[in-house]
Amino acid sequence: MKLFSSRPSLRGKIAFAYAAIASLTLAISLFAYEELRLLEDEILLGERVSELFDTALEIRRFERNFFLYGQDADYRENVAYSTRMLGLLDSNARDFVTLGAGQRLAELRGELTRYRQAIEACFAASREQPDRLKQLEPDVRTTGQNIVAASEAVVAAERQLVKHSLSSFRVMLFFSVAGVALLMIAVGQALSRRVVQPLKQVEDSLTAVARGRRRALAMPGEDREIVSIVTAFNQVLKELEERQKHLLRSEKLASMGTMVAGVAHELNNPLSNIWSSCQILLEDNTLATDSPQRNMLRQIDDQCVRARDIVRSLLDFTRERRFQVETLPLEPLVRQTLRFIKDDTPHELEIGLDIPSDLAVRADPQRLQQALLNLIKNAMQAAGERGRVSIGARRHAPGAAAPADAGLAPCRDMAAIDIRVSDNGPGIPPEILPRIFDPFFTTKDVGKGMGLGLFIVYQIVEEHGGCISAASEDGRGATFVMRLPEDGESTWTHEKA
Repeated sequence: MKLFSSRPSLRGKIAFAYAAIASLTLAISLFAYEELRLLEDEILLGERVSELFDTALEIRRFERNFFLYGQDADYRENVAYSTRMLGLLDSNARDFVTLGAGQRLAELRGELTRYRQAIEACFAASREQPDRLKQLEPDVRTTGQNIVAASEAVVAAERQLVKHSLSSFRVMLFFSVAGVALLMIAVGQALSRRVVQPLKQVEDSLTAVARGRRRALAMPGEDREIVSIVTAFNQVLKELEERQKHLLRSEKLASMGTMVAGVAHELNNPLSNIWSSCQILLEDNTLATDSPQRNMLRQIDDQCVRARDIVRSLLDFTRERRFQVETLPLEPLVRQTLRFIKDDTPHELEIGLDIPSDLAVRADPQRLQQALLNLIKNAMQAAGERGRVSIGARRHAPGAAAPADAGLAPCRDMAAIDIRVSDNGPGIPPEILPRIFDPFFTTKDVGKGMGLGLFIVYQIVEEHGGCISAASEDGRGATFVMRLPEDGESTWTHEKA
């Protein structure tokens, strides 16, 4: 778990990419919102500037009416609009300054003050000195024109500000869209390089496996998901290779069994003739009891019996018989097996037994006993007359840690009993260890073994749906472990007829 928790993951990379795009989009949205808000303020300011300009025009309109008709109402309207214009300048002074027309606004205020003074003088002259009104009129008109010109300058400044804001917003929007597009392209390239490319490599590797290449997949990336997929698939490949080896072994054994059965039957006939002839000669009373001829006949008889036992072993190896399982208390079964070989056990050989009394397996008693006999005899021969043989058993919990020997790995996830047979002999050389369960493979001298013992053990364990392993350190003995199902759920349910 720590191994994977320290690795990056595809999900994290994709989430980071989405977060980057979302963050940029949010930043652009906030910036655009602020720009639009400022633009809205400028538009509202433009409305007030337009109102200021319209007020200036109204002042001029009532000014002209006053000079044309001389009515007091026109004068009062002119004064009201002048007052209104001063109010607009005062109430919006701070906003109008942002237009960058501060000088124009100051001039407008000054002109407006002079204008009011001039129009008041004209109004007073219209009542008391009508002839002087004509003299004052040009100054009022000139001042009014200056007011309109200053108002137009303020309007122009406001429009220029709005135009500049719109241009800035357009540029910002263009670069924002371009930035998002470039970021999406960069994210796409990064995801392609860091996500799609490793997956494509995995796909190519799987295609190669489908075409017959059985090499383990290389690790195309360090992401947790990729590592998990490749690790799981490599494990599948390993299991597939192991099962293929078992299948080849089974096919090889089927062919070998047919051949061995034929050879054994062919040997029976000449062997029977030789033995029968030897028995007839041994019954001849003309031969002296201790004569060399009779001694040679006895040797022929012994070798015929030995050859007969070998042929029977070969026939037992190839003959199929009914396979039946039952619940077997393990400790009594092992003790009974040891009694079978009591006479062949050297007196100084030490045999240690460590099997809990409550352990039981579901097995065929004769076959399991045959497997135990073969393992114990091998251990006794390896340990020698003064050695030690240890026989023990323990429960194996499902899912326990995988053993160092891969032979037990297929039975890791089942409830089982591990039967262990160890010796303190010279051990098994590493180059031989992988072949010890092959049929007819033996390291013993000629005439001392056929190489079927361990293979028969392997076959018996496999029939029970279990696993077997062998381990050895040079000079420190060998250990064989049979792992048999405790609950009796064997993968072999057929009958040996």
